[in-house]
Formats: sequence, C-alpha cells, structure tokens
Amino acid sequence: MEVKSNKIADIRKFYKQKLLSLYSENEADSLLFMLFFEFANLRKSDVILNPDQTISESELLKIHFAVKDLLNNKPIQYILGKTEFYGLTFKVNTDVLIPRPETEELVERIIKENNTDNYLRILDIGTGSGCIAISLKKHLQAVEMTAIDISAGALNIATNNAIENDVEITFRQIDFLDEQARDKLSDFDIIVSNPPYVRKLEKEQIKKNVLDYEPDIALFVDDDNPFVFYRAIAAFARSHLVKNGKVYCEINQYIGDETAAVFIAAGFNEVEIIEDINGNARILSAKIYIDNSIEMLF
Repeated sequence: MEVKSNKIADIRKFYKQKLLSLYSENEADSLLFMLFFEFANLRKSDVILNPDQTISESELLKIHFAVKDLLNNKPIQYILGKTEFYGLTFKVNTDVLIPRPETEELVERIIKENNTDNYLRILDIGTGSGCIAISLKKHLQAVEMTAIDISAGALNIATNNAIENDVEITFRQIDFLDEQARDKLSDFDIIVSNPPYVRKLEKEQIKKNVLDYEPDIALFVDDDNPFVFYRAIAAFARSHLVKNGKVYCEINQYIGDETAAVFIAAGFNEVEIIEDINGNARILSAKIYIDNSIEMLF
C-alpha cells in the first residue's frame, strides 16, 4: 500500500484516484463511503467532517482489499456480502443474483394487488437470495410461502436470509424444468418468478461485473429457446393455480409481447405487460381462466 497516512483524507484521496480508472467520480465517492462505513463504522458525515481522523491498520487493510476487488469488477454487494432490497437486508454471494430495483417493482405490484386479509398460498420459482419470497411474506397479511430453486447454494443463502428477517418459508430444491418434480408441488393462489431470461445474444450488453461474478444459471437462456421457463410456468400454473389465481413474472424487455403470447396460448386471460420505472417492459401478470379444461395450444 502507498497511502500517505491512516488519515481519512489521505485514504479517501488515494483510493478515489484508483477507482476513477473504472468508475465515475460520484460512483467512486459512493463506494468509498460504503467501505468506510462497513469496515471503519464511519458515516458519510464522519468522513466529510473529520478528514484528519485516523483509522486502524486492520481497517485500512480491509478497505485496501475491497478497492482491489472493485478494480477487478467485483460488485460491491458481493464484497460486503449483503445488500438492501425492499427495506430489508439480504446476504448475497456468487451463488445468487444481486437483487435489482426492477424486482422491487414486481414485489410492490404483488403487494398492492393482494394486500387483503385473505389467506394466500404463494410459490416463488427460482428464489435465489429469497428476496421476493421474504419480502412478500414480510408485507402481506396471511401467507403460506413456498420457495424453490435448483441451486443448493442459493437455498442456503435464502434460508439464512429468512432467519435473519424473521419469516417462516418452506424452501425446496427442485429443478422446475423437470415436469415430474414440479408436479409434486401443491396448489397456489399466486405464482411468482424472476426466472432466467437473458438471451446469450444479449451478453454483449451485460456489464463485466455481472458476467464475471453473477451465476450464469440464474441469468441466461439459449437463444433458440428463450421462453423455456415461461412455458414451464404457464403449464404448471394451468394445473396448480386455484380458481382465479394469478401469475407474476419478471420478463425480458425485448420480447415482452412474445412472452405474453405464451400465457395467452396456455389459456390465461387478463395478460398484462407492465413497464418499470425506466419505461421498459418488465413485469407480466396473468390470470387463469376459471375453466382449466382448455387444451394447451403449444
């Protein structure tokens, strides 16, 4: 390390200059404030108002290695081992996706449309960190929540997050594309999923910190079969949604209409595509026909 001293001002100046090679000035400042708080328990105001205050060698070392990780494109959430989502704190590591603001909009939509005293059985498909399931369980009145994932590592993180956020959720390791395995699940009032939906042809649009660290299995689908999870969700919902049940999914903004067509073909009505705060097609909601005897059209 070449920091002039252990004073806040010297540390901030030195590592900000390093970070500016990869991040904007605002991003560099924000990241350093987060590191000072995490590793030295210093708030933003402390850092700004007390530039001559010193921190310990061990605290400085932690900041040093965190900056080194940031310069290797490692997301700050993985460095800290946690992130905020819908007002709650979630542990994260490279077994799970980092929860996005767009997914908060999905959670908000479900809560807004289902915030009643009615008892609800909800299934979260591909739960990852558990952010959707835990947030819904925390904010809806009466919910029996089941969350599934193919990844044992993800389920371990999700289970710990449920404990930390003081909610009871049934977690199960299931490959949802295995029809026999998924059909053993019970019936539900609501099915929600943020499945893999990024086509491999879109990789060039994905930032390096995502490609290098976040799990491919939770992100990408084959270019020639981009609706594989949505077809599975629609087929499952046909036999496992109760009367007037609903499906909510996060979707690929570039193929929103085609995703809606999958659910329409499966016999859903009131299929709606909702734009996120940035104006991108991001959420699909669909209500099942009361008559479940309609033949699947795909």
